[in-house]
Amino acid sequence: MRFGGSVMLPYRSPKEWLAHVKELQYSAVIFPLHWSAPKALRQEYLSCIRDHDLLIGEVGVWKNLFSPDENQRAAAFSESIRCLELAEEVGANCCVNISGTPSHVWDGYHPLNYSKEIYDRVVETSQKIIDAVQPEKTAYTLEPMPWMCPRSPEENLQLIRDVDRPAFRAHLDYCNMVSSMERYADVHRFIETCFSLLAPHIRSIHAKDILVDQHILPLCIEEVAPGKGCIPFDLVLQLSHRLGPDTPVFVEHLPDHESYLNASRFIHKIANEANVPIK
Repeated sequence: MRFGGSVMLPYRSPKEWLAHVKELQYSAVIFPLHWSAPKALRQEYLSCIRDHDLLIGEVGVWKNLFSPDENQRAAAFSESIRCLELAEEVGANCCVNISGTPSHVWDGYHPLNYSKEIYDRVVETSQKIIDAVQPEKTAYTLEPMPWMCPRSPEENLQLIRDVDRPAFRAHLDYCNMVSSMERYADVHRFIETCFSLLAPHIRSIHAKDILVDQHILPLCIEEVAPGKGCIPFDLVLQLSHRLGPDTPVFVEHLPDHESYLNASRFIHKIANEANVPIK
């Protein structure tokens, strides 16, 4: 497997960016430039990545395709296409977004998120984005969310079937789908189910941790730094490794550079103890 995460420190050149990547012991990276960056600069970073045997695991979109604001909705659709084009240009494993929500919060809950109408829009919009680019090297993926399609590995698998495009694959974020105490209590089995159902389709993995806050009722499951919660990381890394030596596993949502350093040390320690090689 490959390991990576965000780069929080500023950089002004591929050389400065690479120094941060090496300190963090990343072998997988999120492409460090926006699609609007000059092509010559994109090629500089791409050459640096290739020269140092790094794998580009993701190009992120993170825009709400179903925003109630028409202008924001149109901009999100255009951004998704541009990001998928960038992912294809640089040979990223995937371009990743959320499916979308009618909420005024870009990634928020809305009762319509559970409707067939929204599910059908997810399918149709994903098809339109993929058909606009016709990617051959990368894939378009949707990160699972607690209250947004796909909310389970079963729904993710069905979505892959319904979108019915070779370039539509899976992005695995198991923590985002642990949205009930039943899944939390049996998180080992839930993680195994995620990998079992989605293994042939997984293009990138977010290795996150969660912990229930027993002081907040009726339910609060919080994301925490890797190693501070209930997730069996030895299992996550073993299952990730089985997918192949170039499977990217990313840590995310940490506040600063030191936190990413600590997360990297933790992941490498667990991988060593579990006899999982990190490329």
